[in-house]
Amino acid sequence: MDDKQIIELYFKRDETALSETQDKYGKYCFKIAGNILEDVEDSKECVNDALVTVWNKIPPLIPVSLKAFLGKVVRDISLSRYRENHAVKRYNAMTVMLDELEDCIPSGINTEDQAEKRELIGLVNDYLEGIKTEDRVLFVRRYYFGESVNDLAEEFGFSENKVSQRLLKIRRKLKAFVEKGGYEL
Repeated sequence: MDDKQIIELYFKRDETALSETQDKYGKYCFKIAGNILEDVEDSKECVNDALVTVWNKIPPLIPVSLKAFLGKVVRDISLSRYRENHAVKRYNAMTVMLDELEDCIPSGINTEDQAEKRELIGLVNDYLEGIKTEDRVLFVRRYYFGESVNDLAEEFGFSENKVSQRLLKIRRKLKAFVEKGGYEL
């Protein structure tokens, strides 16, 4: 079943929409949750919570891309679960990934200042649009979807060292780009 048909089921409030979504995108959502949480049970719960959230948001929302919408929803829920589970203690994979970005994204941004936040998002998007597609895909899959360096290396046919070095180069260029855009890091 294609995405348009699945979305129509949501609009009809037909519960088949949930099973069709799970069949088509369940593994995709589980992979995103698993990359962030590294816990099977928490990942399953986040995927289920994401399906409930999608059920509650469609309608009235009509996603342009059901896959991208699901990816964002499951990512947000997984990050919230991550924060809950690890409020006091350090967490391995996600902490490492976020630490990698620490030097190229300013951390002192006041979340209340939406204009500055939008400006920074625009700056990062401009940077990503200006780099090679393969580098952009690596960056997004590592820092948005939380995929491991090992998984990326396997999929792209590179060594882990090559992926790590490439990501380091991308981060360094991002840092320079953000600093040139007026942010002090």
